[in-house]
Amino acid sequence: MGEIEDAIERADREAFTKDPPKTLKGQIGFLLKQFGSAKAVAQELGVTADSVNRYRRGARKHARSDVAAKIDDAVKARWQPLVRKRRQKQAAASGGITVETRARFGYTSSAGSTDDGRFRRLTVHLPAAYAQRLFDARDAGASDQDMRGIIAEGLKEVYFQDGGGRAMGLSDVEINDIDYLDLDF
Repeated sequence: MGEIEDAIERADREAFTKDPPKTLKGQIGFLLKQFGSAKAVAQELGVTADSVNRYRRGARKHARSDVAAKIDDAVKARWQPLVRKRRQKQAAASGGITVETRARFGYTSSAGSTDDGRFRRLTVHLPAAYAQRLFDARDAGASDQDMRGIIAEGLKEVYFQDGGGRAMGLSDVEINDIDYLDLDF
């Protein structure tokens, strides 16, 4: 994985919006919504459909330790992807993405280019359109360099050009030598 993809994964892990269900009844209820039937949940857990229904009704308050571990694992495996998807959808629709980095930035402008960019420490909030492009690129299997380009383009527009208020002759911004890069959405 590249630096950008690692940063996206870290941002996903850092922000749990809500803990998964803790009670046996709540966990089974969640799994039933995911799988659609007691039979499908039972096959996943290696128990009978009657056992699943007893857990759902609350007739059995505790599962055997091996079954409880399977239930817990099944819930966790399906819970976090839903949370991630919801957060990414919100960032791409309206929230945007915050980039915090220390890296060497070079640029090309109408006055010429600089090959020796300088290190800058930036914390910039990019609009939702850049978050959407970044998530789409990652899902399509884009390289780390391609995703750096999306972030660089966003930084060019928001930070260097201040949304069109300055540095209009700036045509290209490059991110090189990343010390660290963090994303938040």
